[in-house]
Amino acid sequence: MTGPRGGGGRDLKVRVKKKAGRTASSRRWLERQLNDPYVARARREGFRSRAAFKLIEIDDKAHFLKPGRVVVDLGAAPGGWSQVAAKRVGAAEGRGRVVAIDVLEMAPVPGVDFLRLDFLDPAAPDRLRAMLGGAADVILSDMAANATGHKRTDHLRTMALVEAAAEFGRQVLAPGGVFLAKVLQGGTERALLDQLKRDFASVKHVKPAASRPDSAELYVLATGFRGVRTA
Repeated sequence: MTGPRGGGGRDLKVRVKKKAGRTASSRRWLERQLNDPYVARARREGFRSRAAFKLIEIDDKAHFLKPGRVVVDLGAAPGGWSQVAAKRVGAAEGRGRVVAIDVLEMAPVPGVDFLRLDFLDPAAPDRLRAMLGGAADVILSDMAANATGHKRTDHLRTMALVEAAAEFGRQVLAPGGVFLAKVLQGGTERALLDQLKRDFASVKHVKPAASRPDSAELYVLATGFRGVRTA
């Protein structure tokens, strides 16, 4: 690994040297991590992932993580979004609540109730509802399917997660609630977008600055849940 070089206009990036057993893709990933200002900032500020800053940026504009609110964090590990949500709703002080789920283990976050389970497991929605004991104000989903390298397949698999998250939101959100979920460029599927527009007062796509410029990810932000329809 080589360090930054001084001098105006010269390359200041950290370069990772070739090493036996290290693939070109892993070397590129490591270089990107070492040169990512959000990774360094997350380390300095005690967040578990750079993704925390995506939620911070979105909420700084939309202001939905208010003290006392009840939040569900889908696909929570390693816990960056749960950390942000817990702090902003006052979960550690007992003012708000955060319930989180992931198929991977997640170290405890103060004020967060965590369930280790695949969200697509048929038992997951009922388990989460039991943990909530009532309605939620905000549903967060940073879930994405494991990448296959085939854009269309990755898009469809991620959209399946978003659709499942949206359906869960319709079941548990209180009137006026908020739904925020990761999607991939290529657009939110029309059927899902139309459904969200029927269920929420406002639906839009957002891309926070903390999302890498070369990333295909976007977020769909739906606010003002109208409540469960009977017709």
